[in-house]
Amino acid sequence: MAKGDVTPFEKQDVRGYLHRPDRDSDRGIVLTHGAGGNCAGPLLVALADAFCDAGMAVLRCDLPFRQRRPKGPPSPATAAADRAGLRSAVLALREIAPGPILLGGQSYGGRQASMLAADEPDFAAALLLLSYPLHPPGKPAQLRTQHFPRLSVPAIFVQGTADPFGSIAELESAIRAIPAPHRILPVENAGHDLKRGRFDLTTIIDAVSQAVDI
Repeated sequence: MAKGDVTPFEKQDVRGYLHRPDRDSDRGIVLTHGAGGNCAGPLLVALADAFCDAGMAVLRCDLPFRQRRPKGPPSPATAAADRAGLRSAVLALREIAPGPILLGGQSYGGRQASMLAADEPDFAAALLLLSYPLHPPGKPAQLRTQHFPRLSVPAIFVQGTADPFGSIAELESAIRAIPAPHRILPVENAGHDLKRGRFDLTTIIDAVSQAVDI
């Protein structure tokens, strides 16, 4: 059972759930989902509970494309709106936790989070990228890394060793372009959904804390 309170959150274009720790905290993290999910996914809930237990305020939110319809993938034409939604989520959480705010997402959500951080270098204290979709399955030449050289905040990648969207070796090669501190936390035998293998929440919390020195 997680410590703290979990309540629905809705403000302008931000919709999701707010996890408040038992004690006051100035630290926070925004978490969002992949192309096929929503903020109620078990992985995001488990992470939000773990960060809340560690004393951080957590806002797990639905991206704007998911707010518009309950199912179906996002459109490339609306990706900028999804990044704007993440930006609004960070601003909303800052009103609750005025200190360092981290930005995290699974797959598509993580990609949009990283693109937002590249465009606005001072906006988030660090990135937590779960199952980063390095390339479409079977198309390793179509890399989604053009913005990596502009990332100036620490980035932590949690990647399954059997992820068809990017192997550990491919990811290791790609993140060399990131000038900021970065690291990979492999999840053995896990695919893109990270449902298999040993998913160590404590290791993730520790890595995030070390990345932003909090």
